Amino acid sequence: MGDNLKKFISSDELKKHKKANDLWISIQGKVYNVTEWAKEHPGGDIPLLNLAGQDVTDAFIAFHPGTAWNYLDKFFTGYYLKDFQVSEVSRDYRKLVSDFSKAGMFEKKGHGVIYSLCFVALLILACFYGVLCCDSFWVHMLSGGVLGFSWMQVAYLGHDSGHYQIMTSRGFNKFAQILTGNCLTGISIAWWKWTHNAHHVSCNSLDYDPDLQHLPLLAVSSRLFQSLKSHFYGRNLTFDSMARFFVSYQHLSFYPVMCVARVNLYLQTFLLLFSNRKVPDRALNILGILVYWTWFPLLVSCLPNWNERVLFVLVSFCVTSIQHVQFCLNHFAANVYVGSPKGNDWFEKQTSGTIDIACSSWMDWFFGGLQFQLEHHLFPRLPRCHLRKISPIVEELCKKHSLPYRSLSFYEANVWTLKTLRTAALQARDFTVPAPKNLLWEAVNTHG
Repeated sequence: MGDNLKKFISSDELKKHKKANDLWISIQGKVYNVTEWAKEHPGGDIPLLNLAGQDVTDAFIAFHPGTAWNYLDKFFTGYYLKDFQVSEVSRDYRKLVSDFSKAGMFEKKGHGVIYSLCFVALLILACFYGVLCCDSFWVHMLSGGVLGFSWMQVAYLGHDSGHYQIMTSRGFNKFAQILTGNCLTGISIAWWKWTHNAHHVSCNSLDYDPDLQHLPLLAVSSRLFQSLKSHFYGRNLTFDSMARFFVSYQHLSFYPVMCVARVNLYLQTFLLLFSNRKVPDRALNILGILVYWTWFPLLVSCLPNWNERVLFVLVSFCVTSIQHVQFCLNHFAANVYVGSPKGNDWFEKQTSGTIDIACSSWMDWFFGGLQFQLEHHLFPRLPRCHLRKISPIVEELCKKHSLPYRSLSFYEANVWTLKTLRTAALQARDFTVPAPKNLLWEAVNTHG
């Protein structure tokens, strides 16, 4: 169709269509009405709402396979974006995606899934053997540690299955998600998808990224002291006197909090699954959770006394807290911002909001590939076996466009994170900043 026959709208006109009942986006300059589709979108409505009323080409390319383009025509409004432009950064990013796709990298998953499944099975069997067949206190504690370590590896599998198909079919992939998330760890894959997709789209936005919204216990920036509204949870992140107290000592309480962070994940799972929100496969998720809360308490009850039972659970939580810490290291000390994510600076926002963890290649299994956090954020559908290979390419592109590429050792990343938390803690002690009254329940009452 010639340009003289096309209908055009400006970016300002597109911005007017950014409500749940009037949701338009642009991809490659073509404008689509996804108001009704948002309710059925496999990634949930949050990513579409966060990016509504703007061009979202880079985000679309990052999260969707090439076959997704075939489904766009039915949403086409007939309008094209009059002032559609592509930055040099976006042009280079899209070329990389195209190159990786032509090389078949998004389909080549290697044998990591099979190895991981076998490893997890061995760990869980070892844990059960230690609890059921041994009488030694220390073997029981070791078994708790092994269980915690298996949860870490299971979480990586669940994460992979949520981003791309790790099994031979979509049905088997959904089974893997429910098994690794709900049945083996007690954390709903539906809850993970809900929060994780929002995190990827709005990486390190203080008011849009749920992974930075941890008041009253933690605050990575003094801007959270302004009681920002969480556009994810739909409530204010109230910085009250209790939050001031906890945040003032967060650099000291960070690791202890991480040791019991799993309790909050359990709670968030129940709050979502039994909320009024639309939850995909709600019944299947609840069934998976029931499986977990059957086998795990039964296993713990097989220990000889309450002291060992409590210590077993604490040891398992403490070991798996290494993973919670790792996820914090990837983002807490990175750049943050306030406001909704923008579609025209996708690459820039991912580079500014992530930190890689440098390690030897033989440790890749331990970190589940997520030590390459920037690479994962830029190419979330790329199997983890390729992340190390593309790291130099991403680093070179960052240098070309004068963008940050931060890769720290595990120790350095911990230091950076603690410094960030300490800075905010000292600022929280400034009593010239008023703190309104509120309740601790705000910490967990995220679903209304």
